[in-house]
Amino acid sequence: MPALFLDGDLVVKILQIIAIDVLLGGDNAVVIALACRRLAPELRTQGILWGTLGAIILRIVLISFALGLLSLPYLRIVGALLLLWIGIKLLLPEPEDDHDKIPASTHLLGAIRTIIIADAVMSLDNVVAVAGAADGHVLLVAIGILISVPIIVWGSKLVLHLMERYPVVITLGAALLGWIAGEMPLEDRALTALTGELPGWIHLAAPALGAAFVVGVGRAVAARRQPPGR
Repeated sequence: MPALFLDGDLVVKILQIIAIDVLLGGDNAVVIALACRRLAPELRTQGILWGTLGAIILRIVLISFALGLLSLPYLRIVGALLLLWIGIKLLLPEPEDDHDKIPASTHLLGAIRTIIIADAVMSLDNVVAVAGAADGHVLLVAIGILISVPIIVWGSKLVLHLMERYPVVITLGAALLGWIAGEMPLEDRALTALTGELPGWIHLAAPALGAAFVVGVGRAVAARRQPPGR
């Protein structure tokens, strides 16, 4: 078991999962705050803690389910295509958000329920990205989420400030998603049945191509959407 945590490749995967959670999970902290805003002050901490715990458990269950699906033929290819779109979307201008539509409950269970449901609805991109990065390791998913969720909840303002002040953080995050997307199809059962063992250089070239594609297309689309004169 100690060897599992000393394996450099697995450590890299955990760091990837944490980076994905932080990049794609900023809205989750906003949801938690809004869902608990009408609770009595003495109940807000409980609402945040129990709602976050429920969201963590549900997220791990959803990702475990996604990991099982990715073992089926062609689904890694589909997941890679979806992940490319998620990476490109990360580079596009933010749309007007609908956070004001999130209901705030005056009782604890209602706030917890709102947090869990909203997290499940908003976390499709997160689930797909983390499942791709985890490469079948549920334990890595659990470790990554347990580390990253407190960062999201308690350090969301700092994370958002860094992203706004240093846009390169967003670009690097999008490139990471493209890298994972480029790597995913190489392990798809349908592809490996056709090609057999691939040469080592492809395992570097394909992820690099995925990262370049996401950043290139994302920037091009974002530039086209930019209003004139800005």
